[in-house]
Amino acid sequence: MNSLEASFAAGYACLSAWADLLDRINVYPVADGDTGTNLRISLAPFRDPEKNSRTAYEQLARCATGNSGNIAAAFFREFCQAQSSAELAEKAASGREKAWGAVSTPCAGTMLNVFDSLAQVLAAHDRLDNICLPLRLELQQAVDATTQLLPDLKAAGVVDSGALAMYLFFDGFFGHLTGQKDSNRSILELFAGKLVIRNSYRPVPTDCYCVDVVLRVADHHAAVRDSIAELGNSVVAVEDESLLKVHIHSPDPDRLRGRLGSYGDIVQWSASQIDQGGAEQSFKPAEKTLLHIVTDGAGSIPREMASAHGITLLDSYIITGESSRPESLYRPDHIYPLMRAGHKVTTAQASTFERHQHYRSICQQFGRCLYLCVGSAFTGNYGAAMAWKKDHDPENLLTVVDTGAASGRLALIALLTARKASKASSEDAILHFVQKAMAACREYVFIDELKYLVAGGRVSKAGGFFGDLLSMKPVVSPTGDGVRKVGVVHSRSGQLSFAMTRLGERFDRTAAPLVMLQYSDNRAWVTDTVVQKVRALLPQAEILLTPLSLTSGVHMGPGTWSLAFAAAEIDSL
Repeated sequence: MNSLEASFAAGYACLSAWADLLDRINVYPVADGDTGTNLRISLAPFRDPEKNSRTAYEQLARCATGNSGNIAAAFFREFCQAQSSAELAEKAASGREKAWGAVSTPCAGTMLNVFDSLAQVLAAHDRLDNICLPLRLELQQAVDATTQLLPDLKAAGVVDSGALAMYLFFDGFFGHLTGQKDSNRSILELFAGKLVIRNSYRPVPTDCYCVDVVLRVADHHAAVRDSIAELGNSVVAVEDESLLKVHIHSPDPDRLRGRLGSYGDIVQWSASQIDQGGAEQSFKPAEKTLLHIVTDGAGSIPREMASAHGITLLDSYIITGESSRPESLYRPDHIYPLMRAGHKVTTAQASTFERHQHYRSICQQFGRCLYLCVGSAFTGNYGAAMAWKKDHDPENLLTVVDTGAASGRLALIALLTARKASKASSEDAILHFVQKAMAACREYVFIDELKYLVAGGRVSKAGGFFGDLLSMKPVVSPTGDGVRKVGVVHSRSGQLSFAMTRLGERFDRTAAPLVMLQYSDNRAWVTDTVVQKVRALLPQAEILLTPLSLTSGVHMGPGTWSLAFAAAEIDSL
C-alpha cells in the first residue's frame, strides 16, 4: 500500500485536473459556475504529501469556501484522520455523518450520495486489494443518478458537479493507495451526454450574496446551527472546536452580519455577490479550434481573459504560511499586503503527477492541443510535459513549445496564438505563427525594491542592500536564458520615461500594437498614469490592463509593474 498522505495528494490532483469542466456543469444549488474552483481552494491542504493528517485537519475548515467546499471539508476532516487503510471504513462512515449533518436542508442528488456509496463499499470490503473496480462502479452509479434526483440537474441535463468531483477524488485516492492502474475510460465516456449543459437551460435568477463566516461560539453549537439555518439559503455549518464555519446565501449580507454577531464573535468574514452572468458564460464549452491553446499561469492572463479566448491555464501554487492555493485563484490584494507586512510568501510547482493529470484531461477534452510553456529557464514544465508525451501520448495530441517567456511576454504569445488559432486553416500555420510571436513579443519589468528578489535568492544580499540604499530600480526582461537586466533607473518617473522611450523607439504614432500593462499593488497608478501615457503616445494601440502574474509578483515584490508589447501586424512578419 502507498502512504495515505500521498494518496490524498493524488486524489486532489485528479480533481484539480477537471476543475474547469466541474465549473462548466455547476448548476446546483445555485448556477454560479464555481464548484471546481471552490474545491481546488478548499481541498488544497491535501496537495502537499509532506503534510500530516493533523495539519490537513486543521487547515480544511479554514480553507473551505463555497457550498461544495464546506460540505467536502465536513467529510474530509473526519476521513483524513485515518491512520491506516484499516481505519478508512470507520472514518468514511463518520465523515458521511458529519457531511449530512453540516447541511441545514440536505437532499439526495449531491456529493452526499457519493459519501453514502463510499461508506457502504468500504464497510463491505475487509481488504482494499481489489476495491477499485467495485468502488468505481458504485460511485459512478451514484453520480449518474444525480441527474434524475434533482430537478435543476434534470433540466440542465448534467450530473451534479460536486458529486462528480468526489468521484474524481476517490478514484485518484484509491487508485494510488492500492497501486491499481487508472481506468482506461475517462469521465467523458462514463458520463457521456451529461457533461454539457443544454442550450435550453436557464438558471433561476438570484440576487443573493455568497457569505463565508467564522464565528467563535462559547457553547451550544447545535442550537446556534439550527438558528443560523433560518437566516438564509444553502446553509452549511462545520464545527471546529470553539469555532463554527458557516456558508450561507443571503440577499442582505449587512443585515446578516448583524444577526450573526448576536451568536458569537465574527472571526472571519467574506461576502461576494453570486455572479450568474459569468456562470452562464462558463456553461459554454470552448469553441473548437484546430489546436486548443494551453499555457501556464505564470503568464499574466487572468482566468476570465483566458476563458474568453478559449485558453486553458495550468497553475503553480502560491504558499502563504501554511496555506497553499493555485496562483490564478489568489487575488493580488491578498498577497501584496502580506509581503509588505514581512510575511513569507513563496511559490511551488504542481507535482509531476498533478501536471500529468492535467495533460491527460485537456487532451481527452479538446483533442489536439498546443501547450505554450513558460520558459525552461524558469520552471521544469517543458520537461514534465515532454516526459508525459513520451509515455502517454501515442496519438501525439499534445504539441509542446518552450516559449522562453514568462509574465506578460508569455501572456501575449498565448493570446495572439489563440486569436490566430480561431481563424487558422492549418495546424502548421498556427505553429509557424507561434515562432513569429515568440520573436516579436517584448517585455520590460520594472522592479520597485530589490529586497524581494534578495529574499527569493534571485540576487545577493549585498547587491540587494546597496541597490536599495542607492534607490536603484532595475529593469529586467524575461528571455529564453532567464531574467536579463536591461537597465537601471532611480525613480518611478524614471521607470515611466524608460518605458515610453522604448515604445517610441519601436513604434511610430500611427502604429497599432498590442500593449499589455501589468500591475502588482499599484493598479491605480498604472491605470491613471501609465495607461494614459501609452494612449497619448500610441493612440491606436490596443491596451490590455492585467494583474502581473503572481509567480512573477511574489519573486519581484509589491510596487512592480510591467510593459509587454507586440506589433499588430505580426501575422505579416
